Amino acid sequence: MKKHLTTLAKIAITVGLVALAFSRVDLAEVRTSLAAANPWLILAAFGFYLLAMTINGLKWHGLLAALVPGVPFRAVLQYMFVGFFFNGILPANIGGDLMRGYGMARYTDRTADAAVSVVVDRIVGLLAYMSTAAVTAIVVIRAMDHAELEWLFYLAVLALAGIALALAVMLSRRLRLRIGRLFQHKPLSRLAPIYASVSAALDAYRFRYRALFTAFLVGLAGLMAANVVNWLLFQAVGGNVPFVDVLLFNPLIALVLLIPISIGGHGVIQNAYPFFYGLLGVPEAQAVAVSVLMSFIIVLGSLPGGVLWLRMRRAENGQPRPAPAALAAEK
Repeated sequence: MKKHLTTLAKIAITVGLVALAFSRVDLAEVRTSLAAANPWLILAAFGFYLLAMTINGLKWHGLLAALVPGVPFRAVLQYMFVGFFFNGILPANIGGDLMRGYGMARYTDRTADAAVSVVVDRIVGLLAYMSTAAVTAIVVIRAMDHAELEWLFYLAVLALAGIALALAVMLSRRLRLRIGRLFQHKPLSRLAPIYASVSAALDAYRFRYRALFTAFLVGLAGLMAANVVNWLLFQAVGGNVPFVDVLLFNPLIALVLLIPISIGGHGVIQNAYPFFYGLLGVPEAQAVAVSVLMSFIIVLGSLPGGVLWLRMRRAENGQPRPAPAALAAEK
């Protein structure tokens, strides 16, 4: 009952946030913008969205290879799409991480390694996003003379510092050993083997600086593809939004979407776009129209993940998937 009530509450919040965004704009203007939108630019945006998803799959594949060598990229991409599918139907953008981690854990039979790879993948991706936002904020504030947006720079830097600190704490062997002592006492002693597995997986990243830095660069490439998606959608509805504005706001919107208050981030998107882009004079109706198109692309792009998930479920009901030979040799 509690689970159902929580789901109903999130649905209600999602509907309420969408209604709030629509109540602040002239719906006729939003409809006009959507009706006049260039379909070819929307199609191009969808193509870049799939490209961004694929690049993010490459990032995860590189990080996973540091723990579990031999996992084919095809499998990683499949679970990546499954994760995007569940991002669209679960709260915030975290539910998809749980599902792709769960799927990869079953595929490799190495639960801790799969879970840690997903967490590190998310953190490295956020580092790439916030780094871009911080650097772009300097350009917008100084070169483009928008001193009133200085608080966005501090927001990006604060988020960047927090994320970097979280990664440093996770990779600190000394701190993990101290935390591990807590699992020597009841009732946490039952969880000691799980913590030991997770700690060992994290330890594998301590000296994998090349893998972490490469993942950071790939994350930047994925962000650039996602930025192009947003820029193309603004062009599609006739908005003359400079690409540098997208470089600043898209990472910050992605950060806001991590707040788990709505289904798939919908509703939050519709309020975040007019808020951030409105800071630089983009009409609210236009920003809301782009947010609607963005939600449409997210839902459409997630559908292959739903198909893949159904196929995997049917395969599991038949015969368990054997681990690849390379993975079996690693165990």
